[in-house]
Amino acid sequence: MLEEMNRTPPREKSTADLAADLTTSLKRLLQDEFRLPLAELQTKGKRFGIGAGLVGFAGILALFGGATLIAAAVLGLALVLPGWLAAVLVGAALLLVAGLAALVGGKEASRAGGPAPEESVDRVREDVETMKQVRS
Repeated sequence: MLEEMNRTPPREKSTADLAADLTTSLKRLLQDEFRLPLAELQTKGKRFGIGAGLVGFAGILALFGGATLIAAAVLGLALVLPGWLAAVLVGAALLLVAGLAALVGGKEASRAGGPAPEESVDRVREDVETMKQVRS
């Protein structure tokens, strides 16, 4: 159809032909406008996936690094204490830190409230009430 649009000069086309050409051009423009964001989202999605994978890999390596440092602490204490006692002391210290972190995290989570965006909901309600008053 594009070839038909280009064969006849615009001054020689009828109004119906010009309208059809306009419709075709607008359709193509809209399709292109929708393809561009889709391509951008695909590119960003790939980058996000790669980034998330690398962050996960870094987390696993950090976990292994932490475990190695814990083992080093046990081995270091084992130089002055029996090995089993060194392991018990390090394990107890880790459990104590984990318990404290859980308590602090639980308090912070309870302070956050529910998952609903309460402030935004209240603002929308106020806007609706204002619009009702304006209409009255």
